[in-house]
Amino acid sequence: MSTHARSRATDTPATPPHPAPLDVAGALLALLRDTSTEPRPDIQLEALTLAVAADLPVLLWGEPGIGKTAALTQLAASLDLPLTTVIASVHEPSDFSGLPVVGDDPAEQGVPMAPPDWAVRLVRAGRGLLFLDELSTAPPAVQAALLRLVLERRVGALRLPPGVRIVAAANPRASAADGWELSPPLANRFVHLQWTHDHEVVVRGLGGTWPRATLPRLDPERLPGAVDLARRAVCGLLTARPGLVHRLPSNETRRGGPWPSPRSWEMTLCLIAFATAAGSSREVMSLLVRGTVGDGPGLELLAGLDRIDLPDPEVLLADPQSAALPERGDLRQAVLDGVVEAVRKRPERTRWEAAWALLVRAVETGAPDLVVVPANTLASLRHEDWDVPASIDKLAGAVSLSRRADRAAARTAVAAPAGR
Repeated sequence: MSTHARSRATDTPATPPHPAPLDVAGALLALLRDTSTEPRPDIQLEALTLAVAADLPVLLWGEPGIGKTAALTQLAASLDLPLTTVIASVHEPSDFSGLPVVGDDPAEQGVPMAPPDWAVRLVRAGRGLLFLDELSTAPPAVQAALLRLVLERRVGALRLPPGVRIVAAANPRASAADGWELSPPLANRFVHLQWTHDHEVVVRGLGGTWPRATLPRLDPERLPGAVDLARRAVCGLLTARPGLVHRLPSNETRRGGPWPSPRSWEMTLCLIAFATAAGSSREVMSLLVRGTVGDGPGLELLAGLDRIDLPDPEVLLADPQSAALPERGDLRQAVLDGVVEAVRKRPERTRWEAAWALLVRAVETGAPDLVVVPANTLASLRHEDWDVPASIDKLAGAVSLSRRADRAAARTAVAAPAGR
């Protein structure tokens, strides 16, 4: 071979090796997993984050594939907490209560219960998010073993540090593989959140951007007031409704969800304080409260919270001209009804006239139909020797108009079936 030929062969660039097929597949998967997050209002995520901040065990209920595990993974990453996932249904009861380890002298030293490796890792880290997945497929014996872990945060002889938060996930029994109903003692240890998908969140997330979970910003100046509000709301309701202190549902399925007990009321009080200090919306508060004591007691408590800071009827009767009435219609109606009830309990002419002045102010500053019922009730409280206040003339038009509207609506309702 000539020198010229050898030179040309040497100058020819070597063909780069073809990448392995799995390397190319790995690069494509990396691109698909390359997503970002954005701050986006999400009441489910906010409720979950508040409960985690309050150090309360949370149980996410949702159909398979709804995104419960993905939400927990993203939450752990956002809060910079190492995530430890434990599939409850594939473990034995001893994995949570501890494995007996026989020492040199069991009669003298006893038999200690050794914790599993995942619990040891959490203790070494000092912090983390423990995710108990597929809780509704765990058999009753495993659920019983989980009681101490969820409530006392103990695994065998080991105690999880305060920096560890516990979140679980479950599918409804109808859609769970070999599902079990949650036992009432275990269910009563959780804040239950119904997890549903938001169409816009899913579409935007598949496009590469998911909502970001952030710890709530608690206002230091609100802390004392938040605790006071929570205590007044819970204690006020339970004082008026003592039967709600503990009410175990008779239905087996409902026993596996939220229901009222002293334990769940304590969690509710904590969540109200956290949500108030964080300035959370009523929707978030509703998810947390109903997820702790159930829909019925929860809605009663929420109604009480709406009314807890309403003005005292006696203060309004003392100075009706400068009274500040709530803007919301239902709250304004409650205030006016309370004023009329106060006059009924202590009927005096000056108080009766002050109540009429308040009704006039309500008409001037809001919807006139709200005064119809209070005005009729107040009129029935008049004594024979009490003169009719001149201010009533200002209400006559509003009351008359409202009554005509009611009669027209009634005629329309009657005529509708006849016209079909």
